[in-house]
Amino acid sequence: MKRLMLLAVCAVLLGVSGFASVCLGQTYRLTYSSFFPPSHVQSVLAEEWAREVEKRTAGAVVIDFYPAGTLTGARQAYDGVVQGISDIGLSALAYSRGRFPLMEAVDLPLGYTSGAQATRVANSVYSHFVPRELQDVHVLYFHAHGPGLLHTRQKAVRSLEDMQGLKLRATGNSASVVKALGGTPVAMSMPESYQSIQRGVVDGGMYPAETNKGWKMAEVVDYCTEAVPVAYTTTFFVVMNKDRWESLPGEVQETITWISREWAPRHGAAWDESDAEGRAFFAAQGNSFITLEEAEMARWKQAVEPVVQEYVRQAAKRGVDAEGVVEFIRNELASGR
Repeated sequence: MKRLMLLAVCAVLLGVSGFASVCLGQTYRLTYSSFFPPSHVQSVLAEEWAREVEKRTAGAVVIDFYPAGTLTGARQAYDGVVQGISDIGLSALAYSRGRFPLMEAVDLPLGYTSGAQATRVANSVYSHFVPRELQDVHVLYFHAHGPGLLHTRQKAVRSLEDMQGLKLRATGNSASVVKALGGTPVAMSMPESYQSIQRGVVDGGMYPAETNKGWKMAEVVDYCTEAVPVAYTTTFFVVMNKDRWESLPGEVQETITWISREWAPRHGAAWDESDAEGRAFFAAQGNSFITLEEAEMARWKQAVEPVVQEYVRQAAKRGVDAEGVVEFIRNELASGR
């Protein structure tokens, strides 16, 4: 009887009856690995998500947050979650190219205009198709950056001819875009890119405007070619170890799910805000934005269309409804929502 009374009192004090057990000392400690540096807005948001989970579960869940790849690196984050090295992980699907054939479609050069748009599309694709490729984890949510643009050091790119001979940092589908436009893609994670461009290992890279400030890339490049009609995105996952998820009480799972639904659009909006800041920081370094002529832009669109078609062919071989997912994404983009 005393135990029941204690639980009832705890429920009233906490305002959440499902978390009264925390009063008796029961907690669930989780680890969260993110490759973003701690000062990056996406890292800040990820940690805020963790603190919100702690708050709404009244301390029943405690999350230790590890930014900057200190627990698992960008390329190891997903497997780190599967293997239980971390309970939660945040990284880019593109760092494991070929592993996520359906979700890979989201990153195609389909003309993304904002992070909010790309984030909505990524979560819609997952919800609609529920791809088997992610069945070894529990998906919390996705987010995706704004238009991926071409940034170069020393050489301005105003035409496809200017792309010839350029070595450019690119991952996932952006590597196929670079190749289609005439450049040579070089795979590397974002943390490796600054010094690689600075030392001339590569001539630039494909990435969103926010990177100019978030990763200080504007310090080592000179030009940004704005080819939004062929802009790609990069999809970032936030996933949890499946066994760890299933070990949580139902009320905790429900709370985390609701918070995740709230946080995805916040990430999208933050990508757009940081894009604006990145553009301002880029300009403040004395760098230049380049707008392509309409006829030249048409050439670029024609050049990257084979990237989409090649994706459809290869993904279909793996049993993916590739045409269906591409059509779904195009319709989502055209809806203007």
